[in-house]
Amino acid sequence: MDKISVFDAAATAALLDFIPLVDALAEASVEHDRGEIHSPVRVGVPLNDNGVVLSMPASAPDVAIHKLVSVSPDNAKQNLPTIFGTVTVCNGQTGRPEFILDGPTVTSRRTAALSMLGVRVLHPSTPQVFLIIGTGQQAQTHALAIHALYPTARVLVKGLNNSFEDTFCGTLASQGVHVEPCGDGIPDDVDTVITVTTSKVPVYAEAAKAPRLVIGVGAFTPDAAEIAQETVRASRIFVDDLNATRAEAGDLIQADVDWSQVRTLGSAVGENVRKDAPIVLKTVGSGAWDLAACRVARAALK
Repeated sequence: MDKISVFDAAATAALLDFIPLVDALAEASVEHDRGEIHSPVRVGVPLNDNGVVLSMPASAPDVAIHKLVSVSPDNAKQNLPTIFGTVTVCNGQTGRPEFILDGPTVTSRRTAALSMLGVRVLHPSTPQVFLIIGTGQQAQTHALAIHALYPTARVLVKGLNNSFEDTFCGTLASQGVHVEPCGDGIPDDVDTVITVTTSKVPVYAEAAKAPRLVIGVGAFTPDAAEIAQETVRASRIFVDDLNATRAEAGDLIQADVDWSQVRTLGSAVGENVRKDAPIVLKTVGSGAWDLAACRVARAALK
């Protein structure tokens, strides 16, 4: 077999421009709803110190992928990344491996791009003021995605304390992205909230209101919820993957939502969604979204 190219974090990021990535996710979300992308709910096995190893395969006629990643929340105490892993990209007809991408980078960029797809499809207008709750790597990638797709929007960040917020803003400033500390409270003009924390308890408990779009990203286990139950219950609910969210989305499970009223993001792509009520988008991730990212990387390589 020919030598397989392996792309590190920087090289992987360079292959995954946010603009084509959002478009690819829009297409993949529709295909996933139609059953044209096969992507089972991820399999997880425990890792020491509250960690987990996750296996996420997906296939379509043109490409097949397998993402294997580890998530270790306690790594921060050792100044180590929370996520390690790889994504193997294979030919969809033969299964032959073609190249390998950096798993955390694929996860981070496709997750941020999926939030931006949610903004495109579910926001009642052009967003003006974003609030990112969280200061980790995924929060940084969301700030980069917002800057790429909504460069005139104001971006605020809320962290555990002022020090975390200041550090976050300084890191993004070094990459040419302006972010402001939120400080106490949430300004009324915030029209888009994105929660990207590892918190087990709600970090956003504001009353549901239109036209503010709330996107929950960080929690992906039944015992974790970033958005208060009252906020969830008073909102229209959209999700990235219905089967996965029913199994993993603590925000929705703990709020005991009526799943018959929950819609997928894919079902809203290309539709003029009614946006006069509060909306919550909950994403937990899917191998289908990694597959979409691999399509973008493949096209960039060609």
